[in-house]
Amino acid sequence: MSSKEPSRSSSPTRLSGETRPGPDARQPARLQLDPGLYIVSTPIGNLRDITLRALDTLASVDEVLAEDTRVAGRLMSAHGVEAKLTAYHDHNAAQKRPGVLARLEEGARIALISDAGTPLVSDPGYKLVREAVEAGHRVVPVPGASAALAALAMAGLPSDRFLFAGFLPVKSGARRKAVTELAGVTVTLIFYEGPSRLAACLADLAEVLGGDREAVVARELTKLFEEARRGSLAELAEHYTKMGPPKGEVVVLVGPPGAVELDDAGLDAALREALKDMPTRAAADQVAEQFGRSRREVYQRALSLKDNG
Repeated sequence: MSSKEPSRSSSPTRLSGETRPGPDARQPARLQLDPGLYIVSTPIGNLRDITLRALDTLASVDEVLAEDTRVAGRLMSAHGVEAKLTAYHDHNAAQKRPGVLARLEEGARIALISDAGTPLVSDPGYKLVREAVEAGHRVVPVPGASAALAALAMAGLPSDRFLFAGFLPVKSGARRKAVTELAGVTVTLIFYEGPSRLAACLADLAEVLGGDREAVVARELTKLFEEARRGSLAELAEHYTKMGPPKGEVVVLVGPPGAVELDDAGLDAALREALKDMPTRAAADQVAEQFGRSRREVYQRALSLKDNG
């Protein structure tokens, strides 16, 4: 570790115990499932982070579509699940999809899983789900682990409203353009990023959004060397530039911009601009949120502005 740490960084959280599950007397139950496509979430690291319902579903379907059958096989073996596994990933999805839809038409019960976490969240499956819905097949979510939500829960950033933006473009120019489109979003932003691009990504975020924006880099979530490093975007970019790429999967969270102090004249100017295109209540709510002012106060000023023309 560097001798000069970001001012708000935290120490790594080292989890005790084994990440693989031990013997468990409970065996997955075979259920009488209705025909349809089951979207089953799997652990993002710790194999114990799977729901009982997910195990029962995987044990009961006719077929499991897996991003990597080797990864899926280890998960199934760890929990005593026997299932027919079929590879379904970005490279073969177009070829496999018609056959899957045909089996659903025949009344099959099929599960879709990714290597880790919730399918369709930066993982294959969107087109299959869309076509299954269009064909009138039942699509059933079996919820569970998600890296984005796990990171949000432990980040200490505002969590009542957030935007998951997935992976940013690899090249810096395209990445800055994508971040610029998010610059006006006043909620917590969540990104996935590869370790080798983390420092460059943080530098671009700092340049576009402002180096003082509060941020968190979460990595190896649910695993032995789980870590959350907190600081400003500028501090985090400096740290990972100096230390080099970290190990493991990474989630980057950026807090919303701080409220901008406005005097009454500035507040009135912002309200007049908003009132050009919005009803009074909506305009007042938007301006109050943007500048951290009381909604009641701003609404009263908006009414006064309307009355005085």
